[in-house]
Amino acid sequence: MKDHFEMMAAYNRWANQRLYEAAATLDDAQYHENRGAFFGSMENTLNHILVADRVWLNRFTGEGPKPRSLDEIISRDRDELARLRSAEDQRIIDYIADISEEELGDLFSYTPISTPERITQRLNSALAHFFNHQTHHRGHCHMILTSFGKPSVVLDLAYFLRAPEGGKWL
Repeated sequence: MKDHFEMMAAYNRWANQRLYEAAATLDDAQYHENRGAFFGSMENTLNHILVADRVWLNRFTGEGPKPRSLDEIISRDRDELARLRSAEDQRIIDYIADISEEELGDLFSYTPISTPERITQRLNSALAHFFNHQTHHRGHCHMILTSFGKPSVVLDLAYFLRAPEGGKWL
C-alpha cells in the first residue's frame, strides 16, 4: 500500500505542475472571476487546495502551517502561490517516503476545522481522502479553464503513469 501512496504523491506533484501551467494562461480578470466552482474562482480554488493540503499535513505530522479556515487565501500573488504549491508537493512526497507500511494501518485522530467532533480512522483511509480531495478540486480548476475556452488539461492518472515521472508504477 505504501507504493500506492508514493505513486499518488508523485502524481499529485505532476498534476499540480500541469494545472498551474494552464492557470498561468488566464489573464487577471479570468483568474479572479467567479465561474461557479465550489470556491468560485481559479485563485480561490488553488488557494483552497493548498490550504487543505496544509491542514492535512499538519494533522499527519504536527508540523507546518495550520490554516484556520478552508477558504483562507494564502497568497494572491500567482508566482508566490506556485512556489508554495511546489514546496507543499515536496513536503507531501517527503512525508509519504517516511511512513512505514505498518503505520498506514494505524489509527489516526483529528478534529476537523468545520466541527468540534473528534474523528478517528485508519491513516490509510485518511491519506486516500487527502489525495482524492486534491483530484476533486483540480477538476473544478479544469472546469474553470475550459469555461474560458482554454484547452482541456490532461490530468488523468493513466497519463501520469505513461509519462516519464510515472513510469516507475506501470
